[in-house]
Amino acid sequence: MKHRGRHRRRRRGRALRAFLAGTALALTAAATMISASQATVAANPGELKALDSPAGTTSLRLRESLVPERSLDRLSAAMGRPVGISAVLDSADRSLRDAIDCTAGEREALPVAPSATAAYCWDAADTRSWRAGAVTTSGDADDDGAWGTHRVILSAWSRTGTAASGGGLARVAFVDADDMSRPTYSWVLLAVPVDGGRDYRGLVSQVSGMVWYQNKLLVTASGDGGDALYVYDINRIQRAGVRSDAVGKVRGGWSAHGAQWVLPAVGSYRLTGGDTGGARPDYLSLDRSTAPDSLVASEWVSSGDDRGTRLWRYDFSGAAGRAGLLATDAAGYARVHDAYVTKASGSGPVLSYDSRWYLSRAAGTDGDHGTLWRQTTSGPAKATRCGTDESRNCWSGESESLSYWEQTGEVWSQSGRVLFALPLTSIDASLG
Repeated sequence: MKHRGRHRRRRRGRALRAFLAGTALALTAAATMISASQATVAANPGELKALDSPAGTTSLRLRESLVPERSLDRLSAAMGRPVGISAVLDSADRSLRDAIDCTAGEREALPVAPSATAAYCWDAADTRSWRAGAVTTSGDADDDGAWGTHRVILSAWSRTGTAASGGGLARVAFVDADDMSRPTYSWVLLAVPVDGGRDYRGLVSQVSGMVWYQNKLLVTASGDGGDALYVYDINRIQRAGVRSDAVGKVRGGWSAHGAQWVLPAVGSYRLTGGDTGGARPDYLSLDRSTAPDSLVASEWVSSGDDRGTRLWRYDFSGAAGRAGLLATDAAGYARVHDAYVTKASGSGPVLSYDSRWYLSRAAGTDGDHGTLWRQTTSGPAKATRCGTDESRNCWSGESESLSYWEQTGEVWSQSGRVLFALPLTSIDASLG
């Protein structure tokens, strides 16, 4: 029976790849209708320029602040013993649809070229009023591609608004990726301890960047005070026993806005350079090709701004007792290892690997496809091409993340209600 089941999954996998290839052909045919003005909307940004001066990188340094252990222990004593990934995956009560079951409208969010080799859609009712954000995987967490015995995908979702108005929440879907023929998931609400660990509030942030490294989850904290990044320990997931719209301590226990689980922050990083130019890490990814492994960051700059977009990286710490945290100096500062400027304004997600930088640029018009650039410090930039007119508008229009799963060679991203993957080699092959 095991062999028969495996053969069925292989046949379904082949059918799904063929279906996605057909979807890509249909999208490519549509791309031939892109006007010449749209095809050239993203001017070639050229090569990356290094920021060598201290003034160019000092403003990007981060000051680390960890939540006192006594506060975390107080919270866990009140809520119950923390759990790990396995407990969350075992509780998964929701499923993703594969591409064959996605609507035609949902599939339009996929890249035109190169084509996705895996794609899944989120349930509309389960994600209504929430915006898709960043993606990270167990391929980031550990170099063997798994966390313990599990392969896992984390998908961030945010709801706009303020804490006072009942909005501004962020949650993460923990996806069991052991069997991607039927992926299941469970929601975990991101929270911040308050009152010395006696309570918690929801994270008020659009999670446009997220990286899971070792036992830590780093997420962007735009809109949440002056913090640039929040740090979570995935071994400190707490059960929220009361199902209600409230967040925090309630009559009868603890609530996480309907989620079964809540993850309280264990620390944060704050920008200290006094930069008024918007140098906030808006997008994140992990680079395992550096030594040590590094956290890659980029800022978002409006496409109408001619000052360029900054890209930079921080080293992860290798010190004992600092698993998953950034390397800091004696004063507690995480300093920039290297930084660059690109002319690709309006860019969003960033990925760096083997000295090559990949940047996703959003479409100029809602509903259109975006551009995926590859840049280095020497030579011209290259973008994926598609259609008979060799348009550069070939990437997903609303992509919020680029996460490289080194063990499988896949890049994972999501756009709207579509989670998708494709080989990094196919991206490089499609660059023109």
